[in-house]
Amino acid sequence: MQKQKNMEQGMIIPLILTVYEDRSFTFVLKTPPVSALIKKVVGIAKASGKSGSEKIGKITKSQIIEIAKLKLADLNTVSLDSAIKIVEGTARSMGVEVVEK
Repeated sequence: MQKQKNMEQGMIIPLILTVYEDRSFTFVLKTPPVSALIKKVVGIAKASGKSGSEKIGKITKSQIIEIAKLKLADLNTVSLDSAIKIVEGTARSMGVEVVEK
């Protein structure tokens, strides 16, 4: 639960809610979506409608790595390198340019 206390107010947090027959329930809080984290880092309200031709911001490789480390538990990979590629792909599809520095 420590992870959720550090999240910024207003962020979208996915939730898995399981309700059982005896009316008891469990819930699991996930990390925010990659796109929401990228929008927060870059400081944009929404992604580009023309991601191939219209670039709306830049994100550094170190910022990509930080997002990948945060999301690693929720992604369908165990490799940090693969997680970085997933985050980079999401950034490119949003119209955000990935730069080295």
